[in-house]
Amino acid sequence: MGSEAQTTVRIGRKTSAGKALLETNELIFRGDLRLKIPLKEITAVEAKNGRLTVTYSEGKATFDLGDQAAKWADKIKNPKGRLDKLGIKAGQHVSIINVKGAKFLAELRARAAAVSNGTAAKDSDAIFLGAETLERLDEIVELVPYIKRDGAIWTVTPKGKGGIKDTDVMAVAKAAGLVDVKVVSFSETHSANKFVIPKARR
Repeated sequence: MGSEAQTTVRIGRKTSAGKALLETNELIFRGDLRLKIPLKEITAVEAKNGRLTVTYSEGKATFDLGDQAAKWADKIKNPKGRLDKLGIKAGQHVSIINVKGAKFLAELRARAAAVSNGTAAKDSDAIFLGAETLERLDEIVELVPYIKRDGAIWTVTPKGKGGIKDTDVMAVAKAAGLVDVKVVSFSETHSANKFVIPKARR
């Protein structure tokens, strides 16, 4: 997930207290004023005296973030790539099952030592299971024997209205003996949930 902070934002002469959230693709503010600034629309970022100022397509917004200002500015200027967010490292063995998108496959092949597309390879560091329906997630239990003891199974599911709720995904994984450790935005339309074998059973 992203970063969040209770803060004050100023836009022109308007000021509002509320919560700021720095997500993968957007900067959000919820208070008397409500903002949703796509990161791709931010043209300038400055952190000074505990204040984060962003210039975007509709103007300029300043957030009082204290010592977090510089960290947020760095995250906006240097966003992590998808594989970095997913923790995929060079030399790892990865399996993909039912995850659509040639771009993701190409990203993996450029970094991982081996990529199995369509079937789970034994001793995978990570397995990505794409599921457009909750029923498809039942395959998780069959994939557990194929990951390393410290490996992970990532589910890639549709988000938003009509998507699959994270709580439902977690319930299926828990029934398979796994614990959830991370949720990231896989794309504009899909979320990725990370599940691992509990340390006590490794």
